[in-house]
Amino acid sequence: MERILATVLPVFLIVGMGWGTMRLRFLDAAGLRGINRFVFSFAAPALLFNAGTRGEGGGGGMVAVAFFGTAALVYALVLIVARLSGRDLPHAGMTALDCVFGNTVMMGIPIVFAQYGQPGLSIFLIILALHPMLFLTTATVVAEIGLHAKARPLLLVRSALKGVLRNPIVVAVMAGLVWNLLGIPMPAFGRRTLEMLGAAAPPAALFCLGASLVGFNLASAWKHMIASVTVKLAVFPAAVFGMCHLLGLPPLETSVATLTAALPTGANAFMLAARYGVGQAESGAVVLGSSLLGVLTLSILLALLG
Repeated sequence: MERILATVLPVFLIVGMGWGTMRLRFLDAAGLRGINRFVFSFAAPALLFNAGTRGEGGGGGMVAVAFFGTAALVYALVLIVARLSGRDLPHAGMTALDCVFGNTVMMGIPIVFAQYGQPGLSIFLIILALHPMLFLTTATVVAEIGLHAKARPLLLVRSALKGVLRNPIVVAVMAGLVWNLLGIPMPAFGRRTLEMLGAAAPPAALFCLGASLVGFNLASAWKHMIASVTVKLAVFPAAVFGMCHLLGLPPLETSVATLTAALPTGANAFMLAARYGVGQAESGAVVLGSSLLGVLTLSILLALLG
């Protein structure tokens, strides 16, 4: 238990520091944007590219099959239930996204690295490389189809893919994996530069996460929040765990995939909802609620996974 607390508590303490700093106005919106830009454009890409070039402990493609196959099932089921409950297609799509889209960068990287080290992070990269591309593209296409009955899905997918491929996180992961496959040696000074820059990513990302939670309101959509958070923090990871065992994945790959599924909902789900003006209050409540409850659920899960 002491090892679990040593992994989880620092994560949420730094998140709390970010929240308090923003709440007390020691940091303004412009400052937060600057730190966010540093994390997503420099520090996190350096960490992930460095991990990809090492290629230590990388899992096979079955990790992606287990994770995203399960995610597709959960997304479809939530979408159907939301539609049957009376929500239009864009709103139902955002609800489904809340239930499968995890905070892989700000929270996933620090926790996976702290718990499983470089081997775990290398497995995590396989999921991370596809995570924003598949989830955000799907949610965007669903929203566009719902809002514009005559929209051309192929053009929407192509446009969404272009946006995802301009994401430094995705580019860094893909570039690192290609570098490793080509067997190109990394110079010592290059490795050290990446290590120094990448070391800033986990704490800075957690700090930004906490600061970004200021302004989210749980009371505005608590019923939706309870249902979506239950799916995100319990149903989805349990389903991924079952799928991993069904496919016979090794323990480390199973643990990383399950932990990734159990991450709180990522803020990009809220940002996409706000962009379309559909269910943004509910999505914000899910981001905040899952982040707060994640202290407990992640601690329990890490204890169970070992």
